[in-house]
This record gives sequence, structure tokens and C-alpha cells, in this order.
Amino acid sequence: MQNLITLLQHKASSAICEAFQDQISDPALLVAEVTQSTQAQFGHYQCNSALKIAKVLKMAPRAVAEKIVAHFDRTGIAPLEIAGPGFINISFEPSFLSKEVEALLADPRLGVATPSKIQRVIVEFSSPNIAKELHVGHLRSTIIGDALARLFEFLGHDVLRLNHIGDWGTQFGMLIAYMNAEVPDVLSGKVPADLMQLMEWYKESKKQFDADPEFKKRAQLLVVSLQSGDPATRKAWQMICDISRKAFQEIYERLDIKLVERGESFYNPDLPKVVSDLEKKGLITISDGAKCVFLEGFTSRDGTPLPMIVQKSDGGYNYDTTDIAALRHRVEQEKADRIIIVTDAGQSLHFEMLFKLGEKAHYYDPARVQLDHVPFGVVIGQDGKKFKTRSGDTVKLIDLLNEAVGHAEKILDEKLPDLSPAERRHTAEILGIDAIKYADLSCHRVKDYVFSYERMLKFEGNTAAFLLYSYVRILGIKRKVGKEIPKEGVIILEHPSEIALGLHLRQFGETLDAMARDLLPNRLTDYLYSLAEKFNAFFRDCRVEGSAEETSRLLLCEVSARILSQGLSILGLKTLDKM
Repeated sequence: MQNLITLLQHKASSAICEAFQDQISDPALLVAEVTQSTQAQFGHYQCNSALKIAKVLKMAPRAVAEKIVAHFDRTGIAPLEIAGPGFINISFEPSFLSKEVEALLADPRLGVATPSKIQRVIVEFSSPNIAKELHVGHLRSTIIGDALARLFEFLGHDVLRLNHIGDWGTQFGMLIAYMNAEVPDVLSGKVPADLMQLMEWYKESKKQFDADPEFKKRAQLLVVSLQSGDPATRKAWQMICDISRKAFQEIYERLDIKLVERGESFYNPDLPKVVSDLEKKGLITISDGAKCVFLEGFTSRDGTPLPMIVQKSDGGYNYDTTDIAALRHRVEQEKADRIIIVTDAGQSLHFEMLFKLGEKAHYYDPARVQLDHVPFGVVIGQDGKKFKTRSGDTVKLIDLLNEAVGHAEKILDEKLPDLSPAERRHTAEILGIDAIKYADLSCHRVKDYVFSYERMLKFEGNTAAFLLYSYVRILGIKRKVGKEIPKEGVIILEHPSEIALGLHLRQFGETLDAMARDLLPNRLTDYLYSLAEKFNAFFRDCRVEGSAEETSRLLLCEVSARILSQGLSILGLKTLDKM
């Protein structure tokens, strides 16, 4: 199905062409500018092209609007009005909207148009470091990235979900050297270990690395052994990775996150090739013994050129080198059409430079491959500072999840005391995890947001609990009527609340298109919150059970439930049958 806004853009563009084609030389002006109306009194949509055309043709905007309206195909439209200096307000006839919403019943895509071209979309997200726990800082990358991956999967694209974990570098030489000396039985496999122990050993190894020159030398030699493929060192490194991976996976499963791991080590064989290729292309400059690339327009605070170091003076490689190799691999080997990288906003400059270098080295063509860095702000506490434990430590992600589920259980004890222990645990797990995800995704991602269990678990306002309750209410209406809802049927939208709900349901595809363009999950959370409010207004104003319009309104309930469920699923949220 075609989006309503696309339909109106075609109609408005045709009207502009018929009215002004001989007078307009700029083809961009012949493409109509149509947006959803922000207020109901201005109709369903607005066409704002008259003002731009009037400026070029030196005509009164209202006169331009009148000519556009005179050529407008009004099939399914009433009224079509000119407001203010030349805004064209467009509304659909209730009978037209009724047919449009009716068609959603038989459409598994719920009115979302299929892509004209299926793209290979790579989404890189989560990206923790080996031998370190997932903490609150990984929360945003993980759930924002998952929501974007789910979006492009639902739209019909070929999506690769990559976890670019930190599994390479000096820290492994330090850790292996420490474990060789202090816990050799763990490295030999005689004694098991967990991630908590790895973290403690890593802290101790860092202390020794900074204080003991002999230990530092042993650690550096082990890094060389690791990079050269020494079997014993590689075995120790693999064991450390496996312990970390197991701990990560437990959290990913709880969050319902699916990822393909492809860490920094994957690209290690390509690093010398990248440096060699950059040298051949004349992009390398030696600075203090290091091989660097200097890009025009990037300077340090003191105004000196800012380098991308691709090979250190000691011959080692770094984060920049790995990311260049990863970009090249994703374009040349994975055949990506779009690459989306989700990290904190602090890395924005790094990715700006990476994309510029990739273009300059001809590792991708901006006309063919779209690169997006998706930055996000930090999670802050009630004190306005970075969210920490009372002791000042970084909040572990597993503790965050457990705490949210515990809060949800307490709320359910009060609201639904008759739930069995098993039902309460199941419901609390979904409610708690959903609440954390939704509270994050409903904020504009580039802004910091204040973390509050109390606010995110409220049953009023723009929260997961409110949306889940609205979904359960729809299921309850269907159960109360006690009828089998037909797969097809006639929907008649007459009451203003029915029309408002029907229009909103038909705008689901437009919302997903907007989210795909700007990669802002709050586009969808805002839509779903508005959907729940419009459904509740419809339920308040329009009786369902026993009314003359019962079947039509039941079908409207069915479409609402499907779109609400699908929207929540795209955000990575699960639904409940009762609350």
C-alpha cells in the first residue's frame, strides 16, 4: 500500500506541474512539499509549496495556492482549503479513510510500502570490551541499535547485526601475563573462572603494568606473541574471550538481542594491507615516527592539524586502523548499501574523520553507500551527573535489569494481587525490561536523559506500562464481546474519534519511513503513545459492545491491536495478554 503522504505528494506535484510547468525552470519546485498537519483544525495534511513558488514567480502566495487547488485531483479528499498566506490544508473523506483502514486488515505489512530496492544494511551496535562487564553505558547502544535493526528488517531490507567487540590489543598481553603468574591453573583449564574474576585480574594487571617495568615488558612480548599467532597465547586469549562472551550472551538473551560477533581481531590480518594501501595512495605522513593521515578541515584545539594515526611509532596498530579496515571490508566484502554505527556522542569526531578518510581513499562511494553514525547522550542520575551506584561505581547492566524487574514486581503486587507467583515473575520480567527500553527509546537519542525507575514504570503518560495496558485493554474488549473477529469486513468511520484513530492507523508507514531517514526511535514511540491516546478516546466516545456499529468497531480494535503490537515489536518490546 502507498503511504497517504506519498499519495498527496503525487496529487499536489501533478497540480503544480499543470498550473506552472511553463513558468518554473527549477524542477525541485515542481515537487510538492506535503507534511502531516500538527493541529486537527488545519486538516489532515498541509501543502506548503505555494509560498516558495510565489517567491520565485513574484506572485501573491494565495494566488499561487488557488491555482494549485484548481488543478488538484480531489478524489477521496474533502475539504481542500487555503489558509493564511497560502497554506493548503487537505483532509480525506471519511469514506475514503474507511476503505484505507479496512485494507489494513488483509495486509500483513499493515500499510507499510515494500522498498523499491532491497538494501544490504549493516547495523553495528552494543560493542562491549572483552574482560569487562556490560554496564549502563552499553544500554543505549544495544537497545537503540536493536530497534534500528528491527526497523530495517520489518521494512524488508537485508540486515546484518554486527557486534564490534573490543577483543584485541595491549590489555590482553597484560591480562595473560598476570594470569600466567597468579592463576596458571585457570589458563590451563584446570580451574574455571567467570567474568567477575577476569575483571579483578585485569585491574591488578593494569596496576603491575604501570608500576613494574619487567611485567610491562612481559606483557608487551605477549601482545607480539598473540599478534603473531603463538598457539599458547592464542589459546589463553580464546579462553578469556569465551568467558566474557558467555556473560554477554546471558544479558543479550534477557534483552532479546541478536548479534553476529565480529570483533577487532577479525580485521587484524587486514591492518598491514590498509596501511600499505594508504601509503600507495599518497595519504600517509610520518609524524613523530607514526604513520598518520591528515584530513583537511580537522584541527586540534590549538589549531594544529589533527591526525588519524594508522600505525604507531612502535609498529602497532590502533582503533583508527581497525575501523578503516572494518569500513573497507563492509563495503567490499559485505556489499553494504548502508552502514549504521551506534555509539556514544563522544565518538562523533572519530567517525566524521573515518568517513572522510574512507571517501578520500575510495573505500566507498557516497553516491552508492550511505554511512550513518548514530550518536547518543549519556544516562544521568537524579543528581544530574552520570548514572552511578551509591558507592560511585558504574552501574552494571545486569543489576539495572534486576532492579527494574524487582520494582515491577512490587507494582504488580499492589495492582494485581491475585497473580500466581509464576505469572507475577513472567509479567514483571516483561514489564521491567520493556520499561527500561521504552524510557530510553522515547527520549531524543542525542540528549542525555534522567534514569528513574519510578517514572518509567508509571501507568500514565508516555511509558511502556501505559502502552502495554492500552494493548491489554483492546484484547479485553475483544474478549468481552465474545465474538470471532473476521479476517475481513467493512469498517465505517463516522464519529470524529473514529476518524482520528483511523487516520493515525494509516500513518504507521509514514512514521517508519521517518524513523528510517533520521534514525530516531522516538519517532515511533511518539506515534505509539499517540495511538494509545487516540484509541482510548475512541473507546470513551464510541461504544463497541452491543452497538449498531459493533462489527466495524471491533475491526477497528483489531487493526489498532496489530499496529500497536508491531510497533512495540520493532522497538524490541514484548506484549502481555493481561495486566
